[in-house]
Amino acid sequence: MTSPLDPSEILTAVRAGDTGRLPVLLAPLDRAQRRELLAGLKELRAELRASRWDRWRERTLVSPALLVAGAACQTGAAAAASWIGGRDMRRSRRTPGRELVEVLADRDPQWLGDLAHRLAARPSTAEEDYPLIAELVRRAGCPMPTSDGCVEGWATAVWSEKGTLTDALRRDPHLAAFAPRLFETPEPVTSLTRYNDPAAHHHWPGALARLAAEGRLDRDVLLDACVARLLRGGTLLQLKPYRSVLEALHPTAEEEQKRTADWIALTADAPSPVAGHAQEVLARLAAAGQVAPARLAEMSAAVFFRPEKKLVRAQLVLLRKVLAREPAAASALLPVLGEAFGHPDTDVQERALKLAAAHLGEDEAARAGLADRAHLLSPVHRAEAVALFGADAAPEEDTGPYQEILPPPSLPTPLAPSPESIDETVELVVAVVKSPAESVEAFERAFDGLVRHAHRDRAALAAALRPALADRYWLDPVHRRYYTSELPGLEHVAAAVLDARPSGPEPVALAGWRSDCHHSDASEARHARLAEAAQRITTGPLPFLLATPTRSNGALDPHVLVARLAEYARLGAAPGPVDFAQALLRVRRDASAAPDATALGTPEGLRLAAWLDGAGRPATVTRDSSLAGRHVLETGERPVVVTEFPAAFRALGQARKTADRCWDGGDPETLIALLPEDRDTLAAWSLPAVTSCAADDERGGTGILPGLAAAGPAGTAGPALHLAVATGLGARHAGDRLRAVDALLTLAGRGELDPVRLGADLTELLDLDTLKPSRLADALRTAAATGAYATTWAVLAGVLPTLLAGSADPRGAGELLETAAECAEQSRAVAEPPAGLDATAARPGRSRLVAQAARLRDALHRNREAPAMAAG
Repeated sequence: MTSPLDPSEILTAVRAGDTGRLPVLLAPLDRAQRRELLAGLKELRAELRASRWDRWRERTLVSPALLVAGAACQTGAAAAASWIGGRDMRRSRRTPGRELVEVLADRDPQWLGDLAHRLAARPSTAEEDYPLIAELVRRAGCPMPTSDGCVEGWATAVWSEKGTLTDALRRDPHLAAFAPRLFETPEPVTSLTRYNDPAAHHHWPGALARLAAEGRLDRDVLLDACVARLLRGGTLLQLKPYRSVLEALHPTAEEEQKRTADWIALTADAPSPVAGHAQEVLARLAAAGQVAPARLAEMSAAVFFRPEKKLVRAQLVLLRKVLAREPAAASALLPVLGEAFGHPDTDVQERALKLAAAHLGEDEAARAGLADRAHLLSPVHRAEAVALFGADAAPEEDTGPYQEILPPPSLPTPLAPSPESIDETVELVVAVVKSPAESVEAFERAFDGLVRHAHRDRAALAAALRPALADRYWLDPVHRRYYTSELPGLEHVAAAVLDARPSGPEPVALAGWRSDCHHSDASEARHARLAEAAQRITTGPLPFLLATPTRSNGALDPHVLVARLAEYARLGAAPGPVDFAQALLRVRRDASAAPDATALGTPEGLRLAAWLDGAGRPATVTRDSSLAGRHVLETGERPVVVTEFPAAFRALGQARKTADRCWDGGDPETLIALLPEDRDTLAAWSLPAVTSCAADDERGGTGILPGLAAAGPAGTAGPALHLAVATGLGARHAGDRLRAVDALLTLAGRGELDPVRLGADLTELLDLDTLKPSRLADALRTAAATGAYATTWAVLAGVLPTLLAGSADPRGAGELLETAAECAEQSRAVAEPPAGLDATAARPGRSRLVAQAARLRDALHRNREAPAMAAG
């Protein structure tokens, strides 16, 4: 009969997952028995760690019991904390806290406190262990640890209690320790961001304010913590809960005045709503005479540097009020107006100039200081500046020709040669297989390296590759039988080298489903090349790949391809049809290589020669229709691709309309490498995704545009690429607009941009309401700010007539006119005013549209007069 104290009986209970019985079973064990039991528990833990996925139910059942039994057998607090914190034993959502406390109840209070603090110091588990930590602290009588994980766990615990959050916090013994820590965690604790309604029972800001009013929390501590967290910075969403707490506390004038320096710092660097709140506080203090002019000047200099027009204008209003009330402050405040002279908004410049004119008086020092800054003003205000500050305010005229600043033409870099050694090949293959974002260069070099070394010495390659990929499931016959689909990417080829491909029929394509856009066709073609190489490894390895590009964008030099075909002929090797098809789609269409291709005398050489002589010309792209703000393009048929290429490539040559939506765009670099010479086709395929960035709330669809602009032979930027760039300039999110701007500047730098075509596309998109003028203005303002003023003006010149006619969305029209005026001024554009400009400038009122129309009109007038004056 087994002894009740026999450790083997406890191991049996652990294996059965009988966690509830463990405290009773473990209590009689002495130290030696626990040490013996711990050895068995460690063996069991190692066994479960090494087990396959098909034992997941067993691991889930055993883990809580293993956690409790192992903790009870540890002698040191550090070892116990390490055991309890093991992630491999946390397979259930609930930590067995009650059982853990029972099996550790006989330990010394100091030991329990040490364990609590060690558990709190474990970032990965402290949050879920908070109830256990709290109970250990209660039994030990030690201070509560307040690590970030404990703060999150405490906040969740009190927030989840029944009743109101205020009542739960009143009852909590650790309130004073944790409340200030709410403002010190890297991210806001989860519950702090919930229930924005102040009337909600679980509204943190309201609860903290009530407890501060009751004296349970130190009000000054909370205020300091709020302000310090706002000063630390972050996104608007991250700072929102702390701002809500600050507003719920309703600081008094005295409390606000004590923190003047903090408010000034917030106006300089905080997100706009937080800076606006600080600005309002300082305005109240200034109205009460509690902000010295020097501090107000310091604040103004920081605000005038910000791009937000609302904040800058509010600051000018504040200065006007202070100067009206305290004329003696003019000597301290007027010089700072020079910072506003350089603001990009000409309305801000005008307001600052008028404020200076109203209060300069006889202050010659301030006049001279502002005169030195007057060169920052827009030309539209320079005459007024000269009248106010004197001739010194007139900047020196630049009489030389305007110099456009454009990025240098982007050239793809040569692809590094394939790895020569097996070790280098294996290292590169492992990097590609385990990388979430492989580059075309790394993929192609690794792919060619696998094929080359499988041809030279497959056994040696397999011997080096197997241990490097030992963690891949398909190397395990037990796991492999559960997966019958094709492996992704290079794993498909690596598995062929190792004779470890999953069983099952060869699928037509890697994807189990297809969308109605061309990206599925591209994925099928890419996988067909991998599948062909994998199949040839087992039947007759290829000596090397024909389609390996010579340039980083996927392009293939035709003379290199001729040399590769010649080597195939010398070796008597038959090219892979899929690999050769990809080579044709990648080869640069340079007819000078056609005679050498013909001279090879092989079928592939003749096909290459015909391809270079015209059979490989890209598909034509035409506009089919526009529906609901979305252009539908049609790519024409490529007969040679449809009739002579392998089946996996034929869909790429079929005439087809672009899809309304595109859900599987894939990696832009990989897509460009498929057809690096056919930019307009790729642009047509990508247009639905780009349009979704402008018309919907999608992100990332413009990611292909910079690569497309830099790909292909010079001079081949067609209408589809221009339309895609035009659409991207109106994308909803700034990151997508920046990528479209990058593409625009790249095309301009390569001499391929047709500004008239792009302007016409923008006009049409504005009429269709695909683009919002305000977003377009932001994109073109960014392009102009790089120094491309003439390019941006040339594009805008075609958009302005529609904008001034009022047929497009009027919101943002003033911003577009402002960008146009800035470009006309900076590039000294000589052009006739666009239709409707004079009428718009003559409208009554001082709206931004009217003011910027007048500015553009005057700039064009000055530019037309300047050559005549120079000639005179």
